[in-house]
Amino acid sequence: MLSKNVKLIKPGKTYVGLQGVSYNAGVSRNTAGSEKVCMNILPMPPGVHSIPHIHKEIETIAYMLEGECTLFHGEKLEKQTLVKQGEQIFIPENVPHAPFNQSDKECIWVVVHSSGDDQDELISMPDLVKELDKFK
Repeated sequence: MLSKNVKLIKPGKTYVGLQGVSYNAGVSRNTAGSEKVCMNILPMPPGVHSIPHIHKEIETIAYMLEGECTLFHGEKLEKQTLVKQGEQIFIPENVPHAPFNQSDKECIWVVVHSSGDDQDELISMPDLVKELDKFK
């Protein structure tokens, strides 16, 4: 029989992802040994956006715990979806996206990926930042 352990993840550890934003580390391969799912907290101050990116073959669900934030998505980030407190958004695999806090208050995301780590198969798309710069 395999030895499987329940793990409690306490707050306090942070990291900067390839997305260019700071996360509060949650359940992942590194913290709990998870292989199929991970969850992290993403606090975003006003005016902050991630580097546009995709998660190759990985699905994402994000829940807006506090505040509101616009998710830019699509091949050229041409689509915008405003996500408000209490709402969830599903981002299919391989869809370019970047959250951008255009509000004047911090927002806090709870982000879940169908992989053991949110950095798995992450492809950064810094050339699309210019599309976000139009909205600053």
